[in-house]
Amino acid sequence: MSGGEQPLSRLDALRFARRVVEQQAALQLALIDRWIADEEQRQAERRRGQERRPEPAQWLIQYGLNRSNVDAVHTGDCWAAAKSGRCRPATRQQAIDALLQHVPACVHCRPDTALGLLE
Repeated sequence: MSGGEQPLSRLDALRFARRVVEQQAALQLALIDRWIADEEQRQAERRRGQERRPEPAQWLIQYGLNRSNVDAVHTGDCWAAAKSGRCRPATRQQAIDALLQHVPACVHCRPDTALGLLE
């Protein structure tokens, strides 16, 4: 120590330590607040996306590999239709018309039964 400098008292050191901890805590709280705001924004975006998502189709028509042949008619929640990856949404009337034109009904979800038609 040079000249007139006094050594830090225990009380001064404790006050200094408190200021350091207070500054660090404020920085950490600001960081956590930013994380909270980011998560709230993500949740709001997910909610908006779910609200804007169209209703799932009630009826599906499965097309062949060349996309011009119609292979089958499915209900909208048929697991086989989801697995095929070649289905497009259809209206109730389109599903009925396809079945009346002898397009096979899916043997798993039986859209002909759901539509009240006999095969």
